[in-house]
Amino acid sequence: MTHGEAPRSPNPLWGGRFSGSPAEIMERINTSIGFDKRLYTQDIRASQIHCSMLVSQGIISPENGTAILQGLEQIMQEITDGLFVFKKEFEDIHMNVEARLAELIGSAAGHLHTARSRNDQVVTDFRLWVRDAIDSINQAATLLQKALLDQAERHADTVMPGFTHLQAAQPITFGHHLMAYVEMIERDLSRLADTRLRLNESPLGAAALAGTSFPIDRHCTARELGFNQPCLNSIDAVSDRDFAIEFLADAALCAVHLSRLAEEIVLWASAPFHFISLSDSFSTGSSIMPQKRNPDIAELIRAKSGRVIGALQSLLIIMKGLPLSYAKDLQEDKEPVFESADALSVCLTAMAGMIADMCVNTDVMRAACNGNITATDLADWLVMKAKIPFRQAHNTVGRLVKLAEERRCTLATLPISDIQKIEPLIDSNVYRVFDIDNSVRSRTSFGGTAPANVLIAVAEARRRLFAKSGEREKK
Repeated sequence: MTHGEAPRSPNPLWGGRFSGSPAEIMERINTSIGFDKRLYTQDIRASQIHCSMLVSQGIISPENGTAILQGLEQIMQEITDGLFVFKKEFEDIHMNVEARLAELIGSAAGHLHTARSRNDQVVTDFRLWVRDAIDSINQAATLLQKALLDQAERHADTVMPGFTHLQAAQPITFGHHLMAYVEMIERDLSRLADTRLRLNESPLGAAALAGTSFPIDRHCTARELGFNQPCLNSIDAVSDRDFAIEFLADAALCAVHLSRLAEEIVLWASAPFHFISLSDSFSTGSSIMPQKRNPDIAELIRAKSGRVIGALQSLLIIMKGLPLSYAKDLQEDKEPVFESADALSVCLTAMAGMIADMCVNTDVMRAACNGNITATDLADWLVMKAKIPFRQAHNTVGRLVKLAEERRCTLATLPISDIQKIEPLIDSNVYRVFDIDNSVRSRTSFGGTAPANVLIAVAEARRRLFAKSGEREKK
């Protein structure tokens, strides 16, 4: 303690074991209220359910139970109204709530912590928070899917180059390209649903690690909090953070998908591509170059994916060396989850806005389908019409491409006489093969780029979305 500094009293909620005050640096490193106050809704709700169960089981009196519930309701209102003062000396959200409860109702507040520990309390709150975050992210991801589906339907027959190695490969439709991201987000939603199902078990009542001798009803509290069942093992209940790691893994992969789409938007909006244009709402200018229109939102989404990926690594590293059951290391589990949920939510929302906002320059996309982009169509034509093996057809077309390059023309403008010198089986009907609209219309295999396929895929994806929305409303 420095000269003139008031002595600090021990935390009153620690009990009689401590008589001295913690060092100032201990308070700084130990305090988590700065971030875990975000758990206040879940913490108060779980405390209300726990209190009601204690009363129904005859563990605390109805009078004390009523006082506790009324006090918790007042605290919830104070926090909601911005009147609650979070104090660092009480470390975390649990002790801040309990300390305020004691101020409001006196010694009756001390009955609330019967048959529980901060160990099961915090992980119950955390599971509830992650569950809520998944539900919120589901909504944001669904809005992105809808934006992608709207643009995909609008551009089901808009021709563009499909790329491999960022080289023009074959003509596809822009709608088909966007539907690839619909599928990615669909898998992200599926993974989040799996994670939500696995995390939906209640740790409440596991106490510190061994359970409790009080006649509590864990199935009741689990049911009232919307969990499917209580966690089966009290040690695992307080020490498990698989649910947080799974959530971060889901978030990281979803962020990767968003980053890939963001990178494409950056490319498409650039002058060499000019496939799309973004409005003022989703662009920024330059402080020095007045002609610039920058896709900053897409670039930020691309960057934030790195932070989400890093959060997953952070929690994996925290967990890898922890013996059972609880250790203070687990206080560090929440910040990466909070930050990732925030980042993913804003990225999904921003991406949905960008996709809905973008103007597609269809003529530019079509013009980019130049050169010998239908060379594969010629090889396929030789197989189907001339009945020659594909490898032979591939070799023949390769020779024709080389000849066209030497003549500084394309396959579509190479004279038939020159074509027939390399492959006499080819006749003048072959020129229809080089038409890009014919090319995309011919790709009718399941999952292919044909416009009719795209429209079917859009309708089916919308049907799935509608069905899932109905399922969520029933929960």
